Amino acid sequence: MATLLKRRYPIGAEVTARGVHFRVWAPGQRRVEVVLDPEGAATVLALEAEAGGYFSGLSRGARAGSCYAFRLNGDAHPLPDPASRFQPRGPNGPSEIVDPRAYAWRDQGWSGPDTERQVIYEMHVGTFTEEGSWAAATPHLPDLARLGITTVEILPIADFTGRFGWGYDGVDLFAPTRLYGRPDEFRAFVDSAHQAGLAVLLDVVYNHFGPDGSYLHRFSPWYYHPECTTDWGRAVNFDGPHSAPVREFFTANATHWIDEYHLDGLRLDATQNMYDRSPEHIVTAIVRAARGAAKGRRIYVVAENEPQHTELLDPPASGGSDIDALWNDDFHHSATVALTGRAEAYYSCHGGAPQEFISVAKHAFLYQGQYYPWQKQRRGTLTTGIAPFRFVNYLDNHDQVANSGRGYRCHMLTSPGRYRAMTALLLLLPGTPLLFQGQEYAASTPFFYFADHREEIAESVKVGRAAFLAQFRSLASTRMQGVLPDPANPDTFVRSKLDHAERHRHRETWELHRSLLALRRTDPVFACRRPGRLDGAVLGPEAFVLRFGCDDPETRLLLVNLGVDLLLEPAPEPLLAPPRGAEWSILWSSEDPTFGGRGVAALGTCESWWLSGHAAAVLQPRPAAPEPDQRENC
Repeated sequence: MATLLKRRYPIGAEVTARGVHFRVWAPGQRRVEVVLDPEGAATVLALEAEAGGYFSGLSRGARAGSCYAFRLNGDAHPLPDPASRFQPRGPNGPSEIVDPRAYAWRDQGWSGPDTERQVIYEMHVGTFTEEGSWAAATPHLPDLARLGITTVEILPIADFTGRFGWGYDGVDLFAPTRLYGRPDEFRAFVDSAHQAGLAVLLDVVYNHFGPDGSYLHRFSPWYYHPECTTDWGRAVNFDGPHSAPVREFFTANATHWIDEYHLDGLRLDATQNMYDRSPEHIVTAIVRAARGAAKGRRIYVVAENEPQHTELLDPPASGGSDIDALWNDDFHHSATVALTGRAEAYYSCHGGAPQEFISVAKHAFLYQGQYYPWQKQRRGTLTTGIAPFRFVNYLDNHDQVANSGRGYRCHMLTSPGRYRAMTALLLLLPGTPLLFQGQEYAASTPFFYFADHREEIAESVKVGRAAFLAQFRSLASTRMQGVLPDPANPDTFVRSKLDHAERHRHRETWELHRSLLALRRTDPVFACRRPGRLDGAVLGPEAFVLRFGCDDPETRLLLVNLGVDLLLEPAPEPLLAPPRGAEWSILWSSEDPTFGGRGVAALGTCESWWLSGHAAAVLQPRPAAPEPDQRENC
């Protein structure tokens, strides 16, 4: 009979008062042993079989910091723990015992993020600083808070093979990669973020495992779905035979990030590839487990879902998954077309026209069940009645910058004026804005796709990456295919690192973002993001107006003109009318010299409106000057 011991988690190595308790799921194995100090004076502990394919046992000699591995059926090559908390020598080496209770937290007063007022900052730790570590990233957190960021979203950190990578090829899902530091250094990063008033989300990949360094199949073939695949490899078995322990593995993983690292939530990658026909979908189970682990703290769960299934936002009682927010590709695609004039590949179903931005502002998703020619099928679901802050908008993110082929950021592909105007739209819309690292100061460094694999996998990744980018006609030519950066080349990774000195050299862009986020946070109209308080109208071929707080005397206008200078004379549009007894004045302009603008032009006269080209302006009402008494002419 297996050792009876109360555990915090169903799998892994846990430090207890009596020693270290090991538990692993290995159905079909005859014998499972723990090899302690496998690269030194190895000692062996035979584990006892439990029902359901589990093996467990207690070692009184093991302690935090000790290394170990599992030996299956006496095999000469012991394997790392599928639930390892740390892999000091990478996925192919032994696991290390970690005691999460040894870290002394300072965030006892932290209650979690304000889910309605998020401003998210996407960070890849390996390229955020030259050093690429938790310790190096930590000093920058107060600056992000001062900018107006509320939440840092970390790209995946589950350990993966190689010297660098995006993190979406993770294989040790419980082990933060050794490339950025030790587990307690990650805890210190989160702790410092909370001290600065920042929440921390973690991007997690639960739809597939990386192509190298995963030994799960050696413990059980049932980790992988018997029928389904994804674009990145075999799908995870959430509903097939023997799937219950697999589901437990993933819900425990979500729980451990919230519990052991005090994280404030998760970003679930490609949920459309998490295939499950169970009565409770695995996404629902993961969100439920994560919320339970928060122990009263608020947490925030956001999903990437390319088909735009808004039912994920519904409560479980209504068939949903209790997700807080969804990424909104429609805003990004329309903005990209408007800013660059390019409508290739998956941008081809967006025109970048003014009405699209009005519709995004009012309805979030543009596709809510209409036919989507690029995919030759219907796409999207209704957003009626859903609060706007539950949709995450962005101009840049890791995928879209890298998918430009040359790693170009949005500001590199358009004019400075258009970029400032579109930034104003992004940051003032009631949807939740997301900035990609370096966006806040118009970083000149590119961001490429990079992945360090052994030679045969690296070549396959390079070929696959080039084939993916060939969907863009401009990147499909032999000439362009020949200059695409090699994902496995260390220089591709190094060139993607930020230079934070540009925060000062590009101070105008930093001030642009800081001022807009302050306006979003403190202005009584923009800070109120209830549904139904916004309307809009097309004013010209590339110009439109959004009216915030339509029935409020403290209403605001956001005028955006992505085209040439526009004179409206006359201006037969009711949304341009000021409140009774008021006239419009400029509250904010993208053409302010503080932001690198060319100077703020007057709005015009009482008979006409003048909209500067490649610009945005925010108008507020003020008491109107007394009009002349018309009776004097009688």
